[in-house]
Amino acid sequence: MLVLLPPSEGKAASGRGAPLKPESLSLPGLAGARAAVLDELVELCAADEAKAQEVLGLSDGLRGEIAKNAELRTAGARPAGEIYTGVLYDALGLATLDDSARRRARQSLLVFSGLWGAVRVGDRIPSYRCSMGVKLPGLGALGAYWRGPMASVLPEAAGGGLVLDLRSSAYATAWRPKGEVAGRTATVRVLHAPTRKVVSHFNKATKGRIVRSLLEADTAPKTPAALVEALRDLGYVVETQATGKLDVLVSEIH
Repeated sequence: MLVLLPPSEGKAASGRGAPLKPESLSLPGLAGARAAVLDELVELCAADEAKAQEVLGLSDGLRGEIAKNAELRTAGARPAGEIYTGVLYDALGLATLDDSARRRARQSLLVFSGLWGAVRVGDRIPSYRCSMGVKLPGLGALGAYWRGPMASVLPEAAGGGLVLDLRSSAYATAWRPKGEVAGRTATVRVLHAPTRKVVSHFNKATKGRIVRSLLEADTAPKTPAALVEALRDLGYVVETQATGKLDVLVSEIH
């Protein structure tokens, strides 16, 4: 099973670890595209703070992120699972999984990123600021930029099992499963049961809990139908919509 996750807007500090080693990142087929984005982002942020703030869509309170981006090559790196924070990652709680579940997380979770394309949670990266919605002057809109590299790399990464797509719409633009892979891809929408409405906070939290539940149960469904059964066995209320589209119903917002 391959689980596709969005990153978090906020990120933990890089810390004092060894700096980024691009060649150590998973999905080496993305190396050239990563280098191009990294080069332009670092150059932009080192040369023109005002322009970088505009391109990255940062408020005045986040101007410090520009200096952080300018030092990406020398900043300390930590596992991506420690860098990404926020509601989904708090609910997922990677640090509190047992050793077996944590090993499964390193094998199955793939986090999409405007800067890196996609990384596994064990890949060591520095803290950065560059969403998939950014349009870099030289490379253009990152969602469109990543489609070519992703199309040649992600089908192999998907293997022969289920692809569980929990990405937000901005990150889904970088790669949409096609053909045979699309047939075994499941997307999940979380709805407040009484109102049948999506509420952002508990949507993210529930997705984090779903991933944690699957990792702890050591279950790896191979089809969307098998995923429905697995989630129901784990206590989730699931309704099926169109092929591969699932609604998880939550009664309480928390």
